[in-house]
Amino acid sequence: MNDVLEKIKQLKLVPVVTLKTLEDAEPTLAALIKGGLPVAEICFRTDCAEEAIRLASEKFPELLAGAGTVINKEQCERAIAAGAKFIVSPGCSKQVAKVCRREGVPYLPGVVTPTEVIKALSLGYDHLKFFPAGDFGGLKTIKALSAAFPQVSFMPTGGVGADNLKEYLSFSKIFACGGSWMVKGSPEEIEETTRAAVALAAEVTK
Repeated sequence: MNDVLEKIKQLKLVPVVTLKTLEDAEPTLAALIKGGLPVAEICFRTDCAEEAIRLASEKFPELLAGAGTVINKEQCERAIAAGAKFIVSPGCSKQVAKVCRREGVPYLPGVVTPTEVIKALSLGYDHLKFFPAGDFGGLKTIKALSAAFPQVSFMPTGGVGADNLKEYLSFSKIFACGGSWMVKGSPEEIEETTRAAVALAAEVTK
């Protein structure tokens, strides 16, 4: 397994971070690190996302900063040039997969159906984002997909929170969970919520 994916598997959690201004980047990312979670999927759907990834790479070398909501080749190339260590998409993009393979950067394409899983596998990817998890059957659907595709590991995102985190992580085919619940509020609140999420994840043994 790739070193980046191995690190995500060890951490068990990937905060989904949407930054509206660049000024929010440093305190938010610092709070995640202080809370014991040095990883962030920085959503590429805001104007400051590219610069936020660059800032993360320069100021927080201990942070595994990736880019999320990457939907095309141009976004992918910009994110990687800014320093993104991994790329996440809400769906499965052949264009994005091609760039990631060329650059040697891990890619987590999004899936919800058997057809999409087959497409991801055909592109060479078996660690997949299941999104939006809460709207497409959650753990029940992941278990059904896992029966058909035992070689696949999933990262459910969307509808995951403190109330169901342990239930998700307890399933052997889930290597991590993505979520935004720990990155809401002030930096102090983010640190506190993150620390609680890390503690919850640590209670799960497989």
